[in-house]
Amino acid sequence: MSTNKTERWSVFEVVITGPRDGNPFTERELSGVFRSKNEEKRVMGFYDGEGVYKLRFMPSFEEEYTYETTGNFPEAQTSGSFTVTPPREGNHGPVHVVNGCHFAYEDTTPYYSVGTTCYVWEHQPDEVYEKTLKELDKGYFNKMRFCVFPKHYIHNFKDPETFPYEGTPVDNSGLCEETFTYEADFSGNSWDFTRFNPEHFRRVERAILDLQKRGIEADLIVMHPYDRWGFSAMTREQDDLYWKYVIARFAAYRNVWWSLANEYDLLRAKTLKDWEHYADMLCRLDPYNRLRGIHNCIAFYDHTRPWITHCSLQRQDLYRHVEYTADYRTQWAKPVVWDEIAYEGNIDMGWGNISGQELTRRFWEASLRGGYAGHGETYVDNENDVLWWSHGGELHGESPERIKFLHQILCQTPGYGLRQGHGSFDETVAVPDGADFLTPGGPGYEIHYYGFGRPSFRDFYKSPDESWQVEIIDTWEMTVTDAGIHSGKFRISLPGKEYMAVRLRKLS
Repeated sequence: MSTNKTERWSVFEVVITGPRDGNPFTERELSGVFRSKNEEKRVMGFYDGEGVYKLRFMPSFEEEYTYETTGNFPEAQTSGSFTVTPPREGNHGPVHVVNGCHFAYEDTTPYYSVGTTCYVWEHQPDEVYEKTLKELDKGYFNKMRFCVFPKHYIHNFKDPETFPYEGTPVDNSGLCEETFTYEADFSGNSWDFTRFNPEHFRRVERAILDLQKRGIEADLIVMHPYDRWGFSAMTREQDDLYWKYVIARFAAYRNVWWSLANEYDLLRAKTLKDWEHYADMLCRLDPYNRLRGIHNCIAFYDHTRPWITHCSLQRQDLYRHVEYTADYRTQWAKPVVWDEIAYEGNIDMGWGNISGQELTRRFWEASLRGGYAGHGETYVDNENDVLWWSHGGELHGESPERIKFLHQILCQTPGYGLRQGHGSFDETVAVPDGADFLTPGGPGYEIHYYGFGRPSFRDFYKSPDESWQVEIIDTWEMTVTDAGIHSGKFRISLPGKEYMAVRLRKLS
């Protein structure tokens, strides 16, 4: 038995010392084959600077593994073995799609996505980064969207701590909000797009691992349009080198999801053929088949494309969006994840100044219609200009605690998720997905949500031969009140206030 050990669904890393001369990013090749009784995978290696080359592998089984590495330099020829041990508590493996429109971890534990967005939190000073982790320790979220590239946009004009390439960035000392444009002039930058800055990518890895320790999925945004440095307008050859490097470095981490782009339709230099090309690369080069999505600004991507595992959506309408969740599930037959439905905050942008109550309502509507929602916060910090939606730091809003409460309710769902059921015109009714509506008494588990309605009572009609446990859920005050056991026709009194729900569970 090998003395080298690693945990199931963790990362086993092979480190090789090799040549530094020339350009190791383009002139050196490294790959490896990892084998066990139950699997065999080929992975790409990458150059990590200072003469260090690495290969990363995630084992899926608790057994003995061997590996062989090869490349176009002598030191690349290595071999070895290691033992995979059982996963520790909290390690459920990577998340996959289950039952068409929902998610579960590899060990079959259901996963209910309650995400947040912090676009460039890992590129902030350590003080801000540590504050972000302290907020995440409160357990509000289990997914975070963030970018590999730095971001240029309102409230985001400071340079990041690192850049992804060797070179010199444009001087932005005179930049103001009015100068922002999607057609930015990149001529002031001087980058060598064939030489990565490994420290930049190490910061991303640190973030992935810090999220993993907290049970949070890392939804990596690989490309985006908010740019003054030229990263959004690289050539196809430069893009391909970048994609290969990103896949080689990050794919082995079990909590990584791939978001090909944030607001793909604003990347003026890219075409649909480009996005399909990147997707093809990802499908071929990612040996773990991680979750894949692509996010819109206005026009939805064609989510019927087979490479898309889940629908990452931004609202298209000011008033109706999550209300279409069931329709999009039917249209695309994939999980519907509303990654941007406007943010709790007070900035002078319609996408960033809704209340905590409204964001919480949208979470409940999306969830009870069989989808999932994402949080963001954009409260102006006039002293430091640090907004959670981009930088992380500290949360100031009212919705995170309520989102955490919703997640607790979702985790009590029988099976793997909810779907919209039958109900009155003024309520959203959720039942377990896959429930047989032809069975007498229905699916045996129902949540009736009234949103901004304020009924003072609600009548229910069940078989007199069935007994139902009834609970009143105050989604804002985060309380669950026992309303007794009922049969036949019965009336449940309600407080006549917004954001109430009634949960019914049939007793055997």
